[in-house]
Amino acid sequence: RPTERNPARLAHRQNGVPHARLSRLTARISSGYCNAGQRARPKCLVINLFAASDANALNCLELHLFFPKKFNYLALTSDNFTKSIKFTLHSTCLLTKFVILVMMTTGLFSRITFREPLFVGGPGNTTGLERLPVRTGFKGCIRHLEANEHHYRFPLAPQGDAANGFDIEECTADRCSKVPCSHGGKCLTTGGDTAVCLCPLGYTGDLCETRVDLQVPSFNGSSYLRYPGLADTSLSWLELSVTLKPTAPDGVILYNGHHSDATGDFIALYLSSGHVQFTFDLGTGPATLRSENPIRLGEWVEVRVSRTGRLASLEVEDDPAQEILAPGAFTQLSLPLNLYLGGAPSSDMYSPKMKTTASFVGCIQAIVLNNREVGILAEALGGVNVGNCGHACEARPCGDAECRPLRERFTCQCRPGVPHPCPAPDDYTPLVPPPARISSNAVTSVRYERAVPSFTGSESYLHYNDADTMKRIISYRVDINMRFRASSSSGLLLWSGRQSDPQEQRDENDDFLALGLDHGYLTLAYNLGSGEAVLRYNLTRLDDDLWHRIRAVRNEQWASLVVDSGTGVSASSPGQLRQLNTDTGLYVGGAPDVVRTTGGRYAKGIVGCISDLVLDSDFSVALSSPAQATNTHSCIP
Repeated sequence: RPTERNPARLAHRQNGVPHARLSRLTARISSGYCNAGQRARPKCLVINLFAASDANALNCLELHLFFPKKFNYLALTSDNFTKSIKFTLHSTCLLTKFVILVMMTTGLFSRITFREPLFVGGPGNTTGLERLPVRTGFKGCIRHLEANEHHYRFPLAPQGDAANGFDIEECTADRCSKVPCSHGGKCLTTGGDTAVCLCPLGYTGDLCETRVDLQVPSFNGSSYLRYPGLADTSLSWLELSVTLKPTAPDGVILYNGHHSDATGDFIALYLSSGHVQFTFDLGTGPATLRSENPIRLGEWVEVRVSRTGRLASLEVEDDPAQEILAPGAFTQLSLPLNLYLGGAPSSDMYSPKMKTTASFVGCIQAIVLNNREVGILAEALGGVNVGNCGHACEARPCGDAECRPLRERFTCQCRPGVPHPCPAPDDYTPLVPPPARISSNAVTSVRYERAVPSFTGSESYLHYNDADTMKRIISYRVDINMRFRASSSSGLLLWSGRQSDPQEQRDENDDFLALGLDHGYLTLAYNLGSGEAVLRYNLTRLDDDLWHRIRAVRNEQWASLVVDSGTGVSASSPGQLRQLNTDTGLYVGGAPDVVRTTGGRYAKGIVGCISDLVLDSDFSVALSSPAQATNTHSCIP
């Protein structure tokens, strides 16, 4: 429609010249000599655009492209545009938009082959840039990329088409200019015309303007905390306990992966439709555990995960434990990337094998990882949008002492260097005292401990003689994983040997396998019938009444010992025999008449607790239901 903004159209309408109603647009391209001022240019393309109207064909546009003398292509820039292109727009035809792509090469070849990646926004490490008149990359935003009718997606594969990238951010210039985040907060677009601030630890508010004294962290669905990854500290086993109070039925509680493209090994603890789920992948396919019942929102709950090799278990409060065996043959887990709690910077970081990518909403109060309590706030490398949960510890009721939350309650604990008893108010809520020791031959479970037996050292043991257990002991290879804590410097942990007549002298080459403590150090001894081998782990004492994780592996004549994911020691037995052949069954924690049973190698059993005994990374020995239990008790946490 003619307007004051378009005087050409207005003039045409006033002069009574009707506009052509275009039904088809065609182009005629010819090459040769073009007149450029007073002289001819040999390298030139002449393009004529014709519009077929209802009446006749109208010459809408004549375009001359002048090529430089030394090149067979034309790169248009703001500097050479007016020198390289000349066009005439005829007034009888009105074009509001036209796009022309021109390429001309010499020779007879008609196909082109690209051997380097396609770079968008910058040159990357491509070659041949010396032929271009620019040296710097593009600065700005690119919304759409399409070539040969294929729409390229910008995220990294597998979510998108990009193979790699560097220093790329979301195009947020317009929306984030209206959201001035303070105290180092980062603006993040949330779709449409809105944006929010991601506040660093210790700050909250719409613009990160409010400083907070964090005590018990809460997560709002856009929050997360970042920690160093587990790396190789959980290669063969993992013990995890998380105390949390969710307020939404879906959300990632904890995630740690191996590759930035979300492939490879990973562990993920999350909520899906109110059920707690644990998914892990050792490199040969995922395995997922799901709680039997959904948890109640708004209530504190403890989730416990245990993994040894391919075998994993999940417990939620007092619900029955769920177990699963990972597929494939791989048994180790490597997680070099950062560990995230409550969420992650991007859902693209999560493995697609998870059931949800939503962030956790609620509070996380305590984490115990491989028997070590994690300082949730003190050990975090960073985090965003973390607030306070609304706990009594926020009021600092312990004065100079440390307030340690315990669900809705708390206890006061002296800080290092403060004399005991340290000053604290009288109205604090103490910890619930531990249950009294139960004297019984039966193994009784205690809350927060999964049927963990304790041993007195004197005629105190568990005995197993079932086929599933013994076929793993009597073989060419055995892999033993277990946790224990001991207060005695010497004592028998595991024994399997040959029965002998008390009236006869024991053969010194009888087969046996023994694992125990000798003057505080872990010792593995075995004989396959052709000579005894002894391994002694001298790197650390284990009689400190603290929980330790050990792994003992025998592969034919070769054997190794590892304690708490430390450096391993190994040895090999003499002779040619390679298989263990015993008939006494498996004794745990001790044995009847230890001196005679072990041939004088041990004088008593262990004084302490044993848990999580797993054989060959796929079979969990039921410590709560042995064939025989003698003089054992429930382990006090």
